[in-house]
Amino acid sequence: MTRQELVDLIRRKKSYLCVGLDTDPEKIPHWIREDFEDPVFEFNRRIIDATIDKVAAYKPNMAFYESQGSKGWKSLEKTMDYLNSHTQGPVFTIADAKRGDIGNSASYYAKAFFENMQFDSVTVNPYMGHDALKPFLSVPGKWAVVLALTSNPGAKDFQLWQPQLPMILEKLGIKTEQWKRFYELIVEQCLQWGTPENMMFVVGATRPEMLQSVRESAPNHFFLVPGVGTQGGSLQEVSRQAMNSDCGLLINVSRNIIFASKGRDFDQRAREVAIEYQQEMEVLLKEKNLI
Repeated sequence: MTRQELVDLIRRKKSYLCVGLDTDPEKIPHWIREDFEDPVFEFNRRIIDATIDKVAAYKPNMAFYESQGSKGWKSLEKTMDYLNSHTQGPVFTIADAKRGDIGNSASYYAKAFFENMQFDSVTVNPYMGHDALKPFLSVPGKWAVVLALTSNPGAKDFQLWQPQLPMILEKLGIKTEQWKRFYELIVEQCLQWGTPENMMFVVGATRPEMLQSVRESAPNHFFLVPGVGTQGGSLQEVSRQAMNSDCGLLINVSRNIIFASKGRDFDQRAREVAIEYQQEMEVLLKEKNLI
């Protein structure tokens, strides 16, 4: 999916909601586990049918499928086939794989997700540099979604790291230029390799005070934003800090939607929660005159 197609999709659906298909087999309603040969796919199918008219993107998290071995991969393949052929499609699809290898390994990861699975995008860890991103940036109409500033508590261990020397010198009255944090360096470097047409950044909703600085560095790129919902991020605050002239956001919500109910109404309840998010997004898009 091209950037313009994604922008048009968001405007048409009045939604920049991404549903994370973090389908934990142990949390699937027991009657689906008992009644269906492939309960993961059946659960996904019902979630998709219930939400697709309110959703711009879906993001299967690979861990929940890889952990099931060949059975899990089959569930994922069926889920992707279903999404890519759905009558209410197309939707943008993200393989939440967090790949970060180099050379042939990176090329084959790109082939696995782009060619064989037909995903639109893959989350990529940039730690090993350009080599890790290049294969994902080389396929027309496909995207690398680069981990920049994540929503987890451990992000502070590396992503928020900043050299101490400037602060020490400033305490001594010696003026220095502000040295950047590690996540800022990641964004600035990656901007030299990708474009707004083939690269997004993961920027967590739990650090809204830093969203604006990332947006200033990457004014035209899309952000995939986790952390709204269960992790406590604010949809309104994120949107007002980081929305650009084309929206430029995909807000991921996983557990709050797909596990909104444990009963037989789980798909209907998922729809109700998705509608709540979509309606709030519609208001925010209108505020920016985007619809």
